[in-house]
This record gives sequence, structure tokens and C-alpha cells, in this order.
Amino acid sequence: MASSHTNSPLESQNPASTPPPSHIPDTSISGADTTLADTVRVLRKQKWILIAAISLGAAFGIYKSLVRPKLYIASGEIQVRPGASNQYRLGEMAMPMADSANRLNTEVAILKSDSLLLNVVRELHLQDNPVFLGARGPVTHRDLDDPAVRQATLKQLAAGLSVDLVEKTDLIKISYSSLSPTLSAQIVNTVIQDYIQRSFQTRYASTQRVSEWLSSQLDNLRQDVESSQERLMDLQKKLGVLGFDADRSQISDQLEDLTKAATDAQLSRIMAEARFRILSSSNPNSSNFTDPSMGSNASTGSESLVLNSLRTQQATLSSQFAQLTAQFGPNYPQVKQTRAALDKVDEQVKQEQARLIAQARQAYDAAITNENMMDSALNNRKSDAYKLRDDMVQYTILQREFESKRLLYEGLLNRLSQASIEAGLESAEIDIVDTALIPASPTMPRRSTTILVPVIFCGLFGMLLAFARENLDTGLRDISEIEALTELPTLSIIPKTRRGEDSSDIASLTPAQRNVNVISTPKSHFAESFRALRTSLLLSMAGHPPRTILVTSSTPSEGKTTTATNLACVLAQNNAKVLLLDADLRRPSVHHRFGLNGKTGLTTVLTGATTLEEALQRIPEVPNLDILVSGPVPPFPTEMLSSEAMLSLLKHLTEQYAHIVIDSPPVLSVTDGIILARLCDAVALVIRHGKSNKNVVRRTRDLLVRSGAPINGIVLNAVDLSSPDYYGYYGYYNYSYYSSEGSEWDTPNGESDSKSRWYKKGRK
Repeated sequence: MASSHTNSPLESQNPASTPPPSHIPDTSISGADTTLADTVRVLRKQKWILIAAISLGAAFGIYKSLVRPKLYIASGEIQVRPGASNQYRLGEMAMPMADSANRLNTEVAILKSDSLLLNVVRELHLQDNPVFLGARGPVTHRDLDDPAVRQATLKQLAAGLSVDLVEKTDLIKISYSSLSPTLSAQIVNTVIQDYIQRSFQTRYASTQRVSEWLSSQLDNLRQDVESSQERLMDLQKKLGVLGFDADRSQISDQLEDLTKAATDAQLSRIMAEARFRILSSSNPNSSNFTDPSMGSNASTGSESLVLNSLRTQQATLSSQFAQLTAQFGPNYPQVKQTRAALDKVDEQVKQEQARLIAQARQAYDAAITNENMMDSALNNRKSDAYKLRDDMVQYTILQREFESKRLLYEGLLNRLSQASIEAGLESAEIDIVDTALIPASPTMPRRSTTILVPVIFCGLFGMLLAFARENLDTGLRDISEIEALTELPTLSIIPKTRRGEDSSDIASLTPAQRNVNVISTPKSHFAESFRALRTSLLLSMAGHPPRTILVTSSTPSEGKTTTATNLACVLAQNNAKVLLLDADLRRPSVHHRFGLNGKTGLTTVLTGATTLEEALQRIPEVPNLDILVSGPVPPFPTEMLSSEAMLSLLKHLTEQYAHIVIDSPPVLSVTDGIILARLCDAVALVIRHGKSNKNVVRRTRDLLVRSGAPINGIVLNAVDLSSPDYYGYYGYYNYSYYSSEGSEWDTPNGESDSKSRWYKKGRK
């Protein structure tokens, strides 16, 4: 029956280098969307919390409906008309319409104000009213000046008072609820009357404050008007404002004449300067020396004729002198006479030229003086005009200031006169529509509503508490949650049961029948779950079923030994030679389950104290099952399991048995499970339903994957089939899959024969 297979961990040169198994699905952990089915499942799971919350809400609602007092509600209505008094205002002083919504909200806030409620308390003496305070007998006098008493009374009054706007109207509804119908109506009517009185008083006081302020401002304003008027009159006297327009016209004419005269003087100066400079720069002996102003006026013209006459005589004498000199010589008497006459004419020409230059100089100086005088007179007149203009501007400013202050003073004086008349007009904006009447009967909510509201709220709170408890629970109970956490498939779900629970006479059973349920109850759900585990393991590896199967867990008490013993029996019941190896060398328990001798076993074989054949034990209930118990507990279990002797023993056992089921210690307790997992073909991780912690299972899975262990999947143990998480998972077991003879592989439609043939073929 021995057969060889490839890629066995026993034949590996370096087991530590074995890569992680490829059959583990590479899926990411993602939170599933909450569906209606999940919600129902959680509520069914936490149904007692929900039932307790709803029961508590119902009890509270019933108690509240029984002990609730009879309250009497009295109501009254008032109308607030924003701007209603504007029709009585005088002239342009009517106030603009305010926003109706804001105005009404403001009035509602005033109706709820502490100052108004305090007036109601003082007027009705509510601090000493036993009905208002809810006292059964008379109460002692309490002082409202005490802050604690005042605050408590106002708080109690505000709690029973309700002020609401009537939709789409200018009406305000005021209601009060108390134990007394008379007191409720009395409080509502008092609130309305005090509110109207307060409205009148506050608006009247506000108008009076404005009047007082206007009076104080009028005194200062009157002084300013008088001061402005005095400054204006002084400036009128200074300017002679009555003939101001004539003076302004005269100054304008004078400026025009002076400007024209200054221009003429400037032209005369320019001409005189030109004449003087021409005469001064001309050669007196030249015949071209003439007066440039010749012909411009009579005097200068006659003077130029004299000079020309002298020059003509000078020319004639010079001609005669030249002829006589040439004819008679220089000493001739007539020549000398002509020479004397020529010298005299030359002297006269020089004198005439000098006179003309001096005359031009004098005319030039006179023109400069005249121009300067005209400019000075013009500038002086301009200064007078500028000053007059500035005075006129100042006069205009003072006149406008005086008129402005005069108009403001007269307007405020008129407004002050109207203020006393308008002081009481605001009270006409509030009208009483309905006064509060004494209610005939108490107003009480329906009993069903009183009970239903706490039930709904407590039910919602119970649902929140149920979901919170579900989210805070770190135990693993749901298959999808476990598979998402470990990224491993679920090989089988083992239902929760008791050993030998279907046996009628426990005392007559053998230890194996009492402790191994697949032997004592082969037709139970428990036995069928292990057959499903057997099928999952045999089909988990492509090409050949696993030979060495390690059953381990994260922590103790998760059911790994129960799983290993029942799995070994189920494998052996299928006509396969199976060995159950107890490798838990620290807390062995397999020999107790089958009632075997624990003095010889794995430790004695590894140490050489006994042979394998001497250590193997069998039970009559399962003929194909050999059991190798752990033997005496060694001092160093880890070293013994990782020794070469252990490797050789496992290699030898795989040649003799079709399957070897190994029960190992918990992975997180010691490292024995990690060492054994690397030597096996398949590893089944046992997780106890509701006990295993998420972090612990995740840590175990990581350790096994990092060590290269071939993890085939998980086995969910001790599942309560009546739980909402697994409701319906095993409903199909109500239909028996077994014949009357109790065959462990008989299924409908001959399915067992085909599976048995496949299994035997694959095993060979």
C-alpha cells in the first residue's frame, strides 16, 4: 500500500526554505457592506439585549402613563401689528415699516424674558403659591430677593409657559399648563397685561430719553447758530455787503483799464529802448546816423530835419574846400575861410547828434518809469481783487453754515415739540384677540402615545447597544469573518455536542466510544461534519491526497485533540491504513481518549527505548487505525521533535501508512507546532467558535505562513447550530444520508461508490 509522492517535506534538503503554500488564496480583507440580512442576524444574535431594552421602555411608558398628573392648559392670543401707530405720527416723522418676521420673533423673545416673567411672579405671588409649586399643603413665605428662590421660580414658570407664532399671521399664542385651571388662565392673562404695559412703558421711556437728549443738543445747537450769525454780521460790516456788487463791477473796470495802460507803457518802453540803443550804437560821423523814430511824431521829425540840413551844409562845404584846395592851395584866404566854416558846421553836427542821443536816453528812462508805475498799480489792484474774492468766499461759507444750523435747529425744535405727543402712540400696536379662559377639562396625551414613545426610543437604544456589542466583540463566530481574517478556506464546521450524548448506557461503552463521537454516533451531525472535513482534506491537494496531516490550534482548549482523534477514525473507516500520532509532548491526552497505555510511545521510540512495533497500539472499534501515543513527557520536547530521529521516523511512517494524523501543541504556546507543520503535507488550523480571538488567530496564521507550513484551511469547532450566524447551515442533515446498516460512506444515488473508487485509485 506504500506509495511515493513528490515534493514531500521529509525529502527536502532545507525545510526552512520551503515557500508559502500556493493554494492559500491571495485575497484582501475587506469589510462587507451591511445588508438587511446582516442586520437581522445581529438582532437575532443580540435579541436579549433588544428584548430587555424594549421591555424597559414599555415598563417606563406604563409607569409614566399611570403616574402622570392632570394638566390644565389655558391659552390666549394677541395681535402685534408692526407700524400700526405710523398713521398717528406727524408729517414726515412717521417711522418706516420693520421686517414683520423679525419683529414678531423679537416680541416672542420679550414674552419669554426673565424681566417680564419676574413681574408676573411678583404680581401673582407665585413664589408662595402651593398650587404653582406643586405642594400638598401650605408653604412658608419665600423671598424673591434670594437668587436661588428667584431662579427656581422663574425656571418653573418658564417650563409651563409656551409662546408660539400662529403661522402666516401676526398673532402670538400664549399658553400655560399647570395643575390648576384657574391658575393657568390667570397666569396667561397676567402675562398678556404685563406685556402690553411693558410695551407702553418701554416705548414711552425711550421717547422721553430721546426728548431729553434733543433738549440737551438744542442748547448747544442754539449757541452755534448765534455764533455763526455774529460772524456773518461782522463780515458783512467789513465788506459793506450792501454795495458789494457795485464795488465788484468797479474793481473789474479798473483792472481792465490798468491792464491796457500797462500794455501800452510796455510798448512805449520797448520803442524808446530800441531808439536809444540804435542811436547809441550808430557812428556819429556816418551819413547813416539818423533818428529811428523819424516820422513817428512832429518833434522828433523836426529834430531829424535839422541834423540832415547840417549834414547837407557839411557836405557842400567839404566839396568846396576840396575844390579850392586843389585850385589855390591851403593857404589861400578863401580856402581858410571855407575851412573855418566847415569846422563850425562839423561842431554843430556833433552837438546835434549828442543832443539826439541824450533826448533818446531821457525818453527811454521815462518809458521805464511809466511801465513800472503801471505794473505796480495793476498788481495793487489785483491784490485788492483777490482779497475781495477771498472775503466773498468766506462770506458765502459763513452764510451757508448759518443757514444749515438754523434749519437743523428749527427741525429739532419742531421734533421735540412732537415727541411728547408721540410718546404713547406705540401702545396701540398690540391688541388682545382672545383672553385666556378657564379650561373645563385637563389636556392629556393619549395613553398609547405615552407608552409607545419610550418603547421606540428604548428599542433604538437597544439596537445601537446590540450593534456596539457586536462590533466590540473580538470573538470569531462568522464564517465569512474568519475567512476574511485568515485568508484561508473553511474545511468544515464542527457542531457543538457532548461525548456519548446519544448513548443510552454510558457505563457499558468503551473509552473510545465515550470520547470519540464518530464511533459512538456515526449518524449524527457531528460525525457528518468530520466526513466533510475528510473530503475537504482529500480534495485540497491536486494530484494526490495529503499523507501527513497536522491538526493544531492557536491556544489550548480549542478542540484540536478532539478534531485529530475523530478525523483519524473517519479516515480509517474508509478502508485506509491510518496512524494517529500524539506529538503533544507537553500535555498529551490521546491515550486518555482511547483508554491506552501512555508509558510507551513517541518519546520512547525516538530515544530508542522501544521499537516502533512495540509502541503502536490499536482499538477494536476501528481496525485500520494505529495509535502512537506521546509516551513519557521529555525534559526538552522541542529538541526531540526537531531531531533527525523524528525526521527519519516520519519518513518511515509515510511509507507504511496512507495517512498520518498528528496532534500537535498550540502554535502560540510553544514552537513545537511550527516545527511539526513544516514537516507535514497539510495543516488544519482549529478555531473554537466564540472563544478564539481575532488578533490571536491572525498571529497564528502569520507564523505558519512565514514558516512555510502548507496550511490547507481552518476547522471551526464547537459551533452552536441554533445560533443566528449558522441558522440553516445543517438543515439538510435532517434528511438521513445513511442506510439502515450504518455505512459511513453510503449516499443517495450511488455517490458513495464513485467516491470510494476515486479515493482508492488516488491512494494507489
